[in-house]
Amino acid sequence: MYSRKIVGWHIDCSMKKELVLSALKQAYQRQQPQGSILHHSDRGSQYASNDYQAKLIEYGMKCSMSRKGNCYDNACIESFHGIIKKELIYQTRYKTREEAKKSIFEYIEIFYNNKRIHSATGYFSPSEYERMYYKKGA
Repeated sequence: MYSRKIVGWHIDCSMKKELVLSALKQAYQRQQPQGSILHHSDRGSQYASNDYQAKLIEYGMKCSMSRKGNCYDNACIESFHGIIKKELIYQTRYKTREEAKKSIFEYIEIFYNNKRIHSATGYFSPSEYERMYYKKGA
């Protein structure tokens, strides 16, 4: 969360546990985290599922879930959802699901992570902020 980079995501036609498991797997493989990791989510049944919780344990991640009825716990990702809707999804009419997937992939992987600046990172893109962070030897 420190860099605001989207490291794991997946698109499907339903919000089942396989969707979030795919996003978690992608994030884990990309980042290859070392040490203890705190994984925060909302209280959705996908995140509370036995399979998802087992994967968190396998990856050495400690589970943290939002408090019931507290939307502020997930403010960072909710902000991203609002941004992608305003800047891309509501501006585009997709003819197919594949067209939407391609467009969202390009937005996240090419624009959002690598070009879009954030006030929380001193007006650097998430990728640039990560490069600076690791260059300092954090």
